[in-house]
Amino acid sequence: MCIRDRHRVDRAILSDRLDRWVFQLDELRPWHTDPLQYTNLIGDGLDPLVNRQFAPVAERMESLRQRLESVSSVVDAAKRTLERPPRVHTETAIQQNVGLMSFVEKHLPTVFAQVPEQRAALEKASAAALAALGELDTFFNEELLPRSDGPFRLGTERFDKKLRFVLDSDTPASGLVAGARAMLAQTRAEMVDTSEELWPELFPRRKLPNRKTASGRATLVRSVLARLAEDRPTDETIVDEARKLTREATEFVRSKNLVEVPDEPISVIEMPEYRRGVAVAYCDSAGPLEKTRQTFYAISPTPADWSPARVTSFYREYNRGMLAELTIHEAMPGLALQLAHASRFVSPIRAVFESGPFIEGWAVYSEALMAKHGFGGPRVRIQRQKMALRVAANAILDHEVHAGAMDEAAAMKLLTEETFQEEGEAAGKWKRVQLTSVQLSTYYFGFSEVNKLRKRAEQQPGFAERAFHDRLLAYGSPAPKYLRHILFGDPLD
Repeated sequence: MCIRDRHRVDRAILSDRLDRWVFQLDELRPWHTDPLQYTNLIGDGLDPLVNRQFAPVAERMESLRQRLESVSSVVDAAKRTLERPPRVHTETAIQQNVGLMSFVEKHLPTVFAQVPEQRAALEKASAAALAALGELDTFFNEELLPRSDGPFRLGTERFDKKLRFVLDSDTPASGLVAGARAMLAQTRAEMVDTSEELWPELFPRRKLPNRKTASGRATLVRSVLARLAEDRPTDETIVDEARKLTREATEFVRSKNLVEVPDEPISVIEMPEYRRGVAVAYCDSAGPLEKTRQTFYAISPTPADWSPARVTSFYREYNRGMLAELTIHEAMPGLALQLAHASRFVSPIRAVFESGPFIEGWAVYSEALMAKHGFGGPRVRIQRQKMALRVAANAILDHEVHAGAMDEAAAMKLLTEETFQEEGEAAGKWKRVQLTSVQLSTYYFGFSEVNKLRKRAEQQPGFAERAFHDRLLAYGSPAPKYLRHILFGDPLD
């Protein structure tokens, strides 16, 4: 890719992002409608200075002191700016702010001990930040929560606009949902085949249900998933098991020569409390301009206030097979690997303005890739198929909630009956779709676009899977439409 062509792509990416910002500022106005903007700003501003070694500790601690001193300004802005957010946003912000206070009060003092000469100034700044967060907690509970009656639905017009900006595509929402529904139906059929393969091992003395009827097929799949759900981690083991699975997946990728594995370690950590409440896991790669590469795969044990029944439901969903799938998606060869490849491409524009749909699309594609090559056998394959159902349902749910009128009962029916999710997982997804919009559609869209790129590459002479993967990941994280230009010479939109 020549320098001139690279700059043309970067210019188009920047133009698209500027248009998206204007839409956010003029129409979405998140600083007025979403208190999570403030808790995320504070947490994401403090955490990297403590947990990333991108600079000498004294330098990072000086930046930390300055940011701690600025927390009161962020709190003042929240109190001055927030209007009538959706109630679920405020409730989640309250939860995250409690985590922030714990982070400042309990964790930071252990960090200050590393720099005794700066300790007094850091403790003073920390005390001021803690007081400000206490004010924020009071504001959230006593003032904002009572008036948190805003709608969580975007509405059809704003959903369509946001979808176009986030996907960097003119794909209509109706087409996206139709494709997701087709994928859901196809995947359910595939799960019947995998369940039949597993049945003799899991139920050696039971007769196979009649797969010729819809009820028989559903019974077959549910029975297999229920038996596999008995093999599950616990709060005490989940992080260590995720570490082990990351190592095993890395070895598998290398042994099968699927894609180059960059020499960048992946640290598996327990999710910080202040970032819980939206997703069960995430991949936190190094900042776009950091020279010291460091990637975290964070996973969340269950909250301390959950009932035993809810904890059991959670781990039935995130059983050992599903934990393997989650690890593939978030770590290897999913997000962590892709982002490590992307960091090699020298372009500040692409480093800062990544395409979420491509990133998530690669991660979902990597799940299918690992299943195709046999990682974990049919026990993991059926969890991958269940994840594919989730990908399809995510897009359907996203559209029907934000551009329609789907209520909680209809959402729970979609998630528990059509995609076999546990009650607790489905409830968490219902909360997530209220907290986010369009993001849940990026998985299906990105996956379908990566598959289209692969099919085009397969039609070219000399196709080789490893070479295709390495090339696909060699240009940062641009939107799929730009990869069509880079890989196949399609005109820029």
